[in-house]
Amino acid sequence: MSENSSSNTRAKAVILLSGGLDSATCLAIAASEGYDCYCLSVDYGQRHSAELDAARRIAERQSAACHKVVQMDLRAIGGSALTDDTISVPVEETDGIPSTYVPARNTIMLSLAMGWAEVLGAGAIYAGVNAVDYSGYPDCRPEFIAAFQQLANLATKTAVEGQHISIETPLITMTKAEIISTGCRLGVDYSLTVSCYQADSRGRACGVCDSCRIRKQGFGDALMADPTAYF
Repeated sequence: MSENSSSNTRAKAVILLSGGLDSATCLAIAASEGYDCYCLSVDYGQRHSAELDAARRIAERQSAACHKVVQMDLRAIGGSALTDDTISVPVEETDGIPSTYVPARNTIMLSLAMGWAEVLGAGAIYAGVNAVDYSGYPDCRPEFIAAFQQLANLATKTAVEGQHISIETPLITMTKAEIISTGCRLGVDYSLTVSCYQADSRGRACGVCDSCRIRKQGFGDALMADPTAYF
């Protein structure tokens, strides 16, 4: 898929696509709202590439106009179980912000999306952040999104010239069960997604990390079969 592959004049949106359940749902929502979807994934040095492989499958399955993977090596600063192999992924619930929090990740990803949105002339950025069933990351809170929206209004040529780039977070107040129900209604194939923090090379999930626990609980609460492959 190329940036010029869309043949119509529909409005464009940049979708941050990690390959996980939330971002796949976000892509489906954006498409249902009439956008041509330009998907952006970031190879930031995460523990495995399975989620990036999943993002490619999802973008193709959901007929995205384009899918771009940008390299950004956050292993250079470390500080997270996802970017430093000497820090273990927690498999039990912990108090406070878990070690899987990646410093500045969402700020960097939204910044990259903002830049691409300017280049494309896109009017919206969709991000699958969630502040209900999540791990307590500070950059998933509504306050952070509001602050980044203000930044986008100040920092872009687009905004100075009177055009608005809207940061859309349709999942931010949903439970995981509500997200799954929404995605199923929009035809998302969750068997393609990878949420596990320590998935194997085939994308199979551990079933015990924080992300796996939240995902499994979500399918249970939604009264839907969990299509996740576990090792």
